Amino acid sequence: MSYYAAFGDRLPLWAEIDEAWYFEQKPDLRGEILAQGFTDLSHYHEAVGAAAGLSPNPYFDEGWYRAKYPEVREAIKEGVFSSGFEHYCQEGFRIRSPHWLFSEEQYRWSYTGYDDAWLEAHGYPNGYAHFLSNTVSLTLTGSPFFDPFVTRAWFQSQSSPDQAGRHPYLNALNPSIGTVGEPRLSWFFDPDWYLAKYPEVAQAIAEKLFQSALHHYLTNDTPERFDPLPQFSESAYREAYPDVVPALRGGIFRNAYEHFLRHGAYEGRRPDTETDLGPWIVRFRQLGPMADREADHPFRQWMRAQFAPVGETHGAVELDERETRMLFLEEAEQCADIALRGRLDFTCHGEPDISVILVMRNQFALTMQALASLRANYDGPIEVIIVDSGSSDLSGQIENHVDGLHVMRFPYNIGFLLGANEALPRVRSAFCLYLNNDIKLFPNAVANALHRLQSSEDIGAVGAKIIRSHMRLQEAGSIIWRDGASYGYRRQDDPNIGEANFVRDVDYCSAAFLMVRTEDARQLGGFDPKFAPAYFEDTDFCLRMLKSGKRIVYDPSVAVEHMESGSFGLTDSHDWIQINHRVFFNRHRQLLLAKPPPHVRNAVLGREQKRGRETVLVIEDRLPVRRLGSGYVRSNEVVRAMSALGYQVSVFPMMDKANDPADLVHDFPDDVELLTDWHLDRFTSFIEERAGYYDILWICRTHNLSRLLPIVTEHGRYLPMKRVILDTEVIDTPRRFEKARILGAPKIKGSMAELIGDELASSHFCQQIVAVSADEAKMVRDAGYEHVSILGHALEPDPTQRPFQERHHFLFVGALYAEDTPNFDSLKWLIEEVFPHLHAMIDDPPLLTIAGYMDPDLDIKAWRELPYVRCVGPVRDLKALYDSHRVFVAPTRYAGGLPYKVHEAASFGIPIVATDLLARQVGWKNDVALLSAMAGDPRAFARQMVSLYYDAEIWHRVRLEALAAVTNDCDPNDFKARVEEILTRSLAISQI
Repeated sequence: MSYYAAFGDRLPLWAEIDEAWYFEQKPDLRGEILAQGFTDLSHYHEAVGAAAGLSPNPYFDEGWYRAKYPEVREAIKEGVFSSGFEHYCQEGFRIRSPHWLFSEEQYRWSYTGYDDAWLEAHGYPNGYAHFLSNTVSLTLTGSPFFDPFVTRAWFQSQSSPDQAGRHPYLNALNPSIGTVGEPRLSWFFDPDWYLAKYPEVAQAIAEKLFQSALHHYLTNDTPERFDPLPQFSESAYREAYPDVVPALRGGIFRNAYEHFLRHGAYEGRRPDTETDLGPWIVRFRQLGPMADREADHPFRQWMRAQFAPVGETHGAVELDERETRMLFLEEAEQCADIALRGRLDFTCHGEPDISVILVMRNQFALTMQALASLRANYDGPIEVIIVDSGSSDLSGQIENHVDGLHVMRFPYNIGFLLGANEALPRVRSAFCLYLNNDIKLFPNAVANALHRLQSSEDIGAVGAKIIRSHMRLQEAGSIIWRDGASYGYRRQDDPNIGEANFVRDVDYCSAAFLMVRTEDARQLGGFDPKFAPAYFEDTDFCLRMLKSGKRIVYDPSVAVEHMESGSFGLTDSHDWIQINHRVFFNRHRQLLLAKPPPHVRNAVLGREQKRGRETVLVIEDRLPVRRLGSGYVRSNEVVRAMSALGYQVSVFPMMDKANDPADLVHDFPDDVELLTDWHLDRFTSFIEERAGYYDILWICRTHNLSRLLPIVTEHGRYLPMKRVILDTEVIDTPRRFEKARILGAPKIKGSMAELIGDELASSHFCQQIVAVSADEAKMVRDAGYEHVSILGHALEPDPTQRPFQERHHFLFVGALYAEDTPNFDSLKWLIEEVFPHLHAMIDDPPLLTIAGYMDPDLDIKAWRELPYVRCVGPVRDLKALYDSHRVFVAPTRYAGGLPYKVHEAASFGIPIVATDLLARQVGWKNDVALLSAMAGDPRAFARQMVSLYYDAEIWHRVRLEALAAVTNDCDPNDFKARVEEILTRSLAISQI
């Protein structure tokens, strides 16, 4: 039977025999095959060709595979496999790389959505099959040395028809006749320079020892002898950064260049003695949640900027707004033409969901584009009232081209203010949207605004994040200064920055998009005619609404693109601005006295209507997204609780880490400010900019307080020094002692009490300390600290419903960051010490599923190759795994704090086998709510696994007891009350 027949009808591309490629390797092979009686090339390859070292196609390199994996080479010698290709088809494809230009591991790491479960569900045996099947994709890559954009550009420069329509990866592996020189496949390797620098390589290629310069660089036996391009020096890098040398000697990195590409460039290290990546590091960090670690590599960006691109752009370019405005107008012309052919329809029977007031003067194309955007944005009933302000172009006949419009015509330029007021009495909906005709709506803008407005009776108006045509902010809510002037918050900034992307009450929002309650607008009399013809009418309108007791809410999920000043333009605008500014200032003089003075550095103080809300600055290692585990779920719950209690929360990450935008959107309340562009290096600038803004400082993890202590000691005047709270998350010292005992490490110098005192030494800076359990709270008190609170976990039981008999296998959940971490140790103990006992007890043991982040630097290949282990990697929603598995295992041998994974598994109704350590930490007894065994007794742990897995009666009893324990210990309402108690208590302590 063919050793790749197991893939069925859908044979992966890497398993197919490429006849042309095959005979290209050995041109005289056709006669030999016929002479030996083979009629099928695949049969010949299985029987003869693979063993002879021939590759089946350009996607698999037989010689490289054998050299890369010596254990495979030995298995071939012993006759276990006939070739590397047979090994890859039978088992290696799951975790091993098939070619020097593709890494299975890197592909999975770069594109985290392609885990085992996703690939299996979509019919792909591995990531390589998925990569090769996406023949139209020009973005996927499995190696830093293959950039599909650069590759495509290089081959296009050859003007060779042989490459037309081919996947750029195939071009990279098998250049056709017609190309001149070796292809340039990425910015990270220069083949022409390499061949000129090392003439012996060209000779080796001529002798067919290597396929190309890049092949030589990636596969030669002395990788530190060769530089990949003139902008990187192996010797200079090792000399400049001696801390890297031990990792090179230990074989962690193939050479210094690998370290630089994977880590050094992001850390700001120089590739040689002259090159400074500083500006490109800053740019990469500023991309925040939109940063793609591969596509926006700082060194790649620097290379692009320094040298003429190979048929590609240099990357991000600051756009000229004059040009983008012209493009906006040109797009409007195209949109109008298409809309005319299809006819927009706003016919509305019955009461509309919203009424839209749109005032226009000429600019037919802009208006049609705005109407098309409106119709596409919201499919519910909309009443559209058009005020034609003396138009002389096709706008005068717009009702002939769009169905269902209500048009009010004026023979003169009535202007926006008076025109909108004329339309207001005709509005039929309870909700009215003032809309400019020079806008385009981003997805769901109308529905999101309507939802926000309906969410609370005290909201009078909802405004949008307004983005100008060159993709810079016009406003993220607006500020009114003490002198009556106004300022669009974060004007000219990137719309994706954290400061622009949280919901808050503001002074006012522009009427380019302003949704209001119709009754409120009528009670205010619409816009005040004193501000006619224009300027300050919407500012005055919002302030009058605030005075009436209603709120003006800025919602970043409501976003529009605006061609600023595109709808109306007054030739004497400067004069009208001056006149109406005086009118506005005199009318609201008393209210304006409470506003900050007009300066951009005061913007953070004026960006919101606080309405009695206290502000909290939460500092964590990273933005606490829930999939990270390791205490971040609990920190996330703290932030959620603060938001629910009415606090205005900002979250500051100490580490500069890219974030998945989906995590940020789904894991946090929308009124929380996530400071994606900030980190420890900029903390001083941050607190100086926000001097006097925060009421409470909440610091997560003791080590963060220790790192911040020198800064806050010197710059404490910028922070609320009387209300500083340390959330320890874990007391680490007991974990260190337990780790040393279990692993047989050298004895730790000093007593437990002394070292706990050292660990908490920086806590004198805080008025309050939070611990996760009563045991750890006692440690803090014993160390001499008085104001200590306990805050555990928040979980709502949500038991999965699949019955016992339909569930299978064991489940382990935990992030694997490094070998010296509790999760890695526990998994190693489980697989290497517990499972042998399990196998001795039962004939056909269940599988072990491992879910969670797995650092690519960790070597877990041996585990992944075990037939009873299945690694699924990070999983965004674990509920399906909890529902399908029968038993959760928590074999932790050393740890501190409170094990969230035990509480989480119990909340989903999957019974748990845990070590006695974790049972003590959650306060549950063996055989009540869980089964436990001593961490030093793998046989006892295996017995508990067998008992819980096969005994349905025990399984059901433990499941129900665990659900009851979670209800008692992790009540979200109790958690929120404890957070409120801590924050309230901080005020009382500050007044002592």
